[in-house]
Amino acid sequence: MDSGDSVPAFKTEFLKSCLSANVLTFGTYTLKSGRQSPYFFNAGSFYDGNLLNAIATAYAHTIIHFHDTNPGVPKPDVIFGPAYKGIPLACCTLLVLQNIDPTKWGAVKYSFNRKEKKDHGEGGGLVGASLRDANVLVIDDVVTAGTAMRETIETVNREGGKVVGFVVAVDRMEKMPSATDDDGVPRPSAMGQIRNEYGLPTASIVTLDDLIELLRAKGDEADMERLKDYRCRYLASD
Repeated sequence: MDSGDSVPAFKTEFLKSCLSANVLTFGTYTLKSGRQSPYFFNAGSFYDGNLLNAIATAYAHTIIHFHDTNPGVPKPDVIFGPAYKGIPLACCTLLVLQNIDPTKWGAVKYSFNRKEKKDHGEGGGLVGASLRDANVLVIDDVVTAGTAMRETIETVNREGGKVVGFVVAVDRMEKMPSATDDDGVPRPSAMGQIRNEYGLPTASIVTLDDLIELLRAKGDEADMERLKDYRCRYLASD
């Protein structure tokens, strides 16, 4: 993908890493919703040092841009990674942020939840920093139905914190599924619904539009057209 024009270098490098490691693949994939997606993103495949650095760097620059363009959103006291994929993402992203600007990000903490509460040792359902009276930025890989987002908001509220935003790797830009998914009725995306329901800002490293541009730049007309068809069929109203 051409790193010129208005495409940030960190986004270009992130997409290159996704392709080289088969984190982002194109084909036919059945999603949990039952939809047949022409692409699949698996953040769990960022499992070596180079790849982890690539995704953490992309998240870090996305967070910096997010705060530069949303001056009314307070800087987070805690970066929260929902179990399980969010855990390494939160930890590594905070480390990159600290390396970029230790004065601004050095005192920010991380935290994550346990799937099951621990009833021995320190106990509880969280690991890392307390969320009490904290502004919390949530970082996760991708959002489909929004169920995990709501559970995370409930967890943070229960622990006495306040979610100030969500950052994900990929915004699929597709409307929420329904019982009659091809009904042609406009609906918001999961991220759009969270924005509307909770008044929370969101950001992503890349969007479906970026993936289409990636394929255009590569000259991959067949996969590009399949993604464009998918976007036309399921594009969210937001």
